Amino acid sequence: MFMPELFMDRYSGIKANTLPARNIILRHLDVSFETGLREEELWNIHDRGMKRYRNLERKIFQTGKAVNLPEAEKNLLDLKIELSERIISYCHLCQHRCMVDRPAGEKGFCRLTDVSRYAAEFMHMGEEPQLVPSHTIFFTGCVFSCVFCQNWDISTHPENGRQVIPEELAHIIDNMRAKGSENVNFVTPTPHLMNVLKIVRNIEVNIPVIWNSNMYHSPESAKLLEGVVDLYLGDFKYGNDRCAFRYSKVRNYMDTVGQNFKAAARQAEVLVRHLVMPGHLDCCTRPVMKWIAENTPQARLNLMFQYRPEYIACRYPEINRHLTNEEIKKALLIVKEEGLEG
Repeated sequence: MFMPELFMDRYSGIKANTLPARNIILRHLDVSFETGLREEELWNIHDRGMKRYRNLERKIFQTGKAVNLPEAEKNLLDLKIELSERIISYCHLCQHRCMVDRPAGEKGFCRLTDVSRYAAEFMHMGEEPQLVPSHTIFFTGCVFSCVFCQNWDISTHPENGRQVIPEELAHIIDNMRAKGSENVNFVTPTPHLMNVLKIVRNIEVNIPVIWNSNMYHSPESAKLLEGVVDLYLGDFKYGNDRCAFRYSKVRNYMDTVGQNFKAAARQAEVLVRHLVMPGHLDCCTRPVMKWIAENTPQARLNLMFQYRPEYIACRYPEINRHLTNEEIKKALLIVKEEGLEG
């Protein structure tokens, strides 16, 4: 693993309880909307509200002082939830844009209805050192279909696990914060965005929210995430669309993930994970490092060497092996050449 020392001032302030989590700022901003409004009208109200949010967020983080405002009865986070419920009815939470009616039981690429399930939640000590202890919640299902997935039993069986009841899971998050968790870490959350928003709406403590994902969400989801996420923990797996489709069955990868990382860097702090794959240093690792250096140099990097040929990787001989020592050395050299070494 390679990662320079993190200086995540805003995340650290929320973690230390000296600054409010961004979702708390959303909850202080009242908005007037009716559920009968057209979606376009709701987005207009949302966009106006987000201008107010950005001004308030900037004031809070620049001064280092929380603004003492009462929580609004109908607030900007409530509006985000309403919009997510609209989106899931012709689902385009991710860039597969399946347009299925998930509340009606229709299933798209992720094979999920509007019911979310999680396979595990616990105090994770194995994340990046600056993030532990992390209260990590592993959702079932995924918007990728990685042939080497190490959590294939979770990602390919979304019907398994415990059903998410937002109020109950929020209460667990509150209790884990009291026991020492430094954040709540939502893993593979993209198809569960609606229920994640509902969970966050019910959290009572001040705690950083981590969006731990493959960053393949839609532009609409990116807008909903602003003000909810305090740290993006995003995977940048591939350096081209060809590899992304061959190994994860996703299209238009570079543009989608690139735009989402840029948006994330404008909204909050970003930690990029890149899993080095055997035989993919020139086609993936090098272009990813170059992209980060040119587009989001403020993001922090975790170069990961944990690749294992699991799930159905045996069907792809070129990645059906572990990394060599030479590949690890080459990956570290690429990072240094792109100026990402701290």
